[in-house]
Amino acid sequence: MMVSFFDQFASPLYLGIPLIAIAITLPWVLYPTPSSRWINNRLITVQGWLINRFTNQLMLPLNMGGHKWALLLVSLMIFLITINMLGLLPYTFTPTTQLSLNMGFAVPLWLATVIIGMRNQPPVALGHLLPEGTPIPLIPVLIIIETISLFIRPLALGVRLTANLTAGHLLIQLIATAVFVLLPMMPTVAILTATVLFLLTLLEVAVAMIQAYVFVLLLSLYLQENV
Repeated sequence: MMVSFFDQFASPLYLGIPLIAIAITLPWVLYPTPSSRWINNRLITVQGWLINRFTNQLMLPLNMGGHKWALLLVSLMIFLITINMLGLLPYTFTPTTQLSLNMGFAVPLWLATVIIGMRNQPPVALGHLLPEGTPIPLIPVLIIIETISLFIRPLALGVRLTANLTAGHLLIQLIATAVFVLLPMMPTVAILTATVLFLLTLLEVAVAMIQAYVFVLLLSLYLQENV
């Protein structure tokens, strides 16, 4: 039976129950919990250092009002990185290849930044729809264009994350299939292809981390405009 390459992105079922909920909650079990000891182990120390560095970098352009989002944004980035990295393991399912899940993250958080801007500083929030110094005949057109670009932001967040991870998984599966097909016929070519597969896997590890960082970074930039 011919299996489609896109079958790996279908949510797995067990007794008719979708297992995506388990795939989403599993990463939280893997995180080391801080202890009450004065001296922590190396893993918790490195984890704390990385989180502090990322938090400082993320909150640097924001004022004090935006610092309330630090816990939410850092937790979201760690969660996305963990899901993306676990999805690179064999026989696993990557929930972030589902556009519905990514939109579920992007739309509420983007909408929260817009609501905060409209509540705290309505003139500034509405001023983003019309650049300063715009000629009068272009004002209606630019308002429409900026409004469309504003509503496209959450869609761009979700599609960017979904497309990058889906493309990487498909490419890995295609090259891995080529390795198994070429191995009995042309071992030398298969070894070279396997080398390319190894390098691509390293690239996908970087993409898994970078895409989670970009997702949260863009949210922080949207927040910066409204606080």
